[in-house]
Amino acid sequence: MATSSSANKVAKLASRGKGKRVRFQSGTTFPVIVAVTALVMVLLIGYARASVPAVDSGPPQPGDSWSHAYGIKVCDQWLPNLTGTKAELTKDASTGDQTKVATGNDADGLIHYHPQVGGATGRKARLGVFLNIYNIKLSDTRLELPKDQVGAGEQNVWDTSNFKCNGKSTQIRVRVWKDYTTSDFFDNVTAFPTLRFTNNGMVFSIAVLPKGDDIPKPDSVSKLSALGIVGAGTATTTTTVSGATTTTVAGATTTTTTAPAAVTTTTKG
Repeated sequence: MATSSSANKVAKLASRGKGKRVRFQSGTTFPVIVAVTALVMVLLIGYARASVPAVDSGPPQPGDSWSHAYGIKVCDQWLPNLTGTKAELTKDASTGDQTKVATGNDADGLIHYHPQVGGATGRKARLGVFLNIYNIKLSDTRLELPKDQVGAGEQNVWDTSNFKCNGKSTQIRVRVWKDYTTSDFFDNVTAFPTLRFTNNGMVFSIAVLPKGDDIPKPDSVSKLSALGIVGAGTATTTTTVSGATTTTVAGATTTTTTAPAAVTTTTKG
């Protein structure tokens, strides 16, 4: 009987040990799977972030020289173009440093956007950068220009809550043409400073006027073609007359290639 009892105890201990061994194996497998899965997820997230372009990537970049036409219209009148020296208009439009803007005579109605290293490039190139240089306050209800930009005694603040055009209530809109050579446009009635500079030769008309009134392009648009900016809507024609080929790009340069001089042969009669 004692031998049988001892055998039973040994069998029970062996059985308990076997059970513990199984539980120990299953207990380590699951944490390992979780750890490996978490590591893979971290690596995938890191890869995804590294693959996404930086917020300021893409055009324009340092070395690009973009020009956009702009104008500010209140009711039926276009305001004078903003004034700044030529050097400032070609450099500081990408830095937003308004302390470098001084009075001058280069009021050409163009935004000369030459991005600088460390300046507003790519997605950061926005209308707000240009407005900030001249200390212009622009929202969906208010437009404010510095007094020295409108002249002594002239109105420099327009608030749609009390300003009217010929007795009509007004609103502020910014009409944007992505290409100065086309008639396609879109209107914005809010978040004006966030409007992006996406390509060369854009047009921005800032207007305070009755709702529904049309907004034309500013006169400075004509200067873009003089700078040689070829837009998507620019017409190109090629004419050949007596061996001379003339290629004309509307508003830009005309290139003429003339064929070699004609050869005349005379035969005695």
